[in-house]
Amino acid sequence: MITIETADNALKSFYLDAVTEALDLKANPLLAQIQRSSIDVVGKDVKKLVKYGVNGGIAAGSETGNLPASSSGDRVLFTSTLKNLYGTIEISDKALRASSNSEGAFVNLLNDEMQSLVKSASFNFGRMLYGDGTGLLAMVNDVSDNVIELSDVKGIVEGMVLDFTTYDDAPISVATGLKVLSVDRQNRCIVVQGSGLENYMTSDAKVYLHGSKDYEITGLGAIFADGGELYGIDRSAMPFMKPYIETGVGEIDEGKIQKAIDAIEENSGGKVNFIVCSWGVKRALAAYYRKYASVMPTMECAGGFKAVSFNGIPVIADRFCPEGTMYLLNTDDFKVHQLCDWKWLEGEDGKILKQVPGKPVYTATLVKYAELMCEKPNGQGMLTEIIEA
Repeated sequence: MITIETADNALKSFYLDAVTEALDLKANPLLAQIQRSSIDVVGKDVKKLVKYGVNGGIAAGSETGNLPASSSGDRVLFTSTLKNLYGTIEISDKALRASSNSEGAFVNLLNDEMQSLVKSASFNFGRMLYGDGTGLLAMVNDVSDNVIELSDVKGIVEGMVLDFTTYDDAPISVATGLKVLSVDRQNRCIVVQGSGLENYMTSDAKVYLHGSKDYEITGLGAIFADGGELYGIDRSAMPFMKPYIETGVGEIDEGKIQKAIDAIEENSGGKVNFIVCSWGVKRALAAYYRKYASVMPTMECAGGFKAVSFNGIPVIADRFCPEGTMYLLNTDDFKVHQLCDWKWLEGEDGKILKQVPGKPVYTATLVKYAELMCEKPNGQGMLTEIIEA
């Protein structure tokens, strides 16, 4: 007979490894290229000592002259807080009891919950890779009853729970915990639970995932930000902290991409080994090659993702990449620093399935404490304002 203990043991013994692999290697093509490491994790922070420049003790000299004085390259300490990443499943007592006499029904129940968890986590963690760590999803353009027009809906999907915040010297929460009922991607509108939102929500409100504001990983949006600090370092004082950025690209072609790659590799000494772009940019690149009766070859990347090849470099389209944008990256410069890989949150009794107080429902929570860090920002590049196809 299937019991709550049986479900608890199944989640620990059979599902954890599969879910961990799915979230680390199958969730997002860019994430699958990045190594994970527990090195440089100090307490609740990541502290990484990064060397830039070269050793100065190299020189040519005369046969009997003085040897060159040793001079190590300069170093700087990157510091960032580990982010708390969670994923929760929910099983009702009724569903558990209904499958108690059937192993097949029980397995289907857990499979369905885990697949839902992986799908939701893949969406949100993939989105975070391109964010700036603040968790900002979009800006509110207009509000009419419970229909909200946004600046972008790329990072929003049905079922998400959102917070809306406006600013007047200090942040003010104008609406929290609103569930998204539907998303109109063509008109960039969402419908949320509730009514009369236009009476208190301003058109300049910012949209965040519920409870996630300022708690997300440091993604590409932060690395390619204009000015300010990155990993506790003032970018204006450290030229190597500035990635290559070219705006106003217009029509994409092979020469523009190769020129950017050459500049990145010349300035950083690294190698661009991964290209990610929006769907429209990928179509524009394919159209450019078709114009010359040429077809871009395909290749397979880590995680089983299919990519086209640009001079041996995989090119992947990602739903969360900003429109008209192409990132030229060296994924060897990135690490997901983590306290540990995905683990179930256990109670004092060692159980992972816990009853929600006052409800006939059991929940289990996956947790990972991690941060994304790039040790060589000047080894990365971005082309923007590309005309999409």
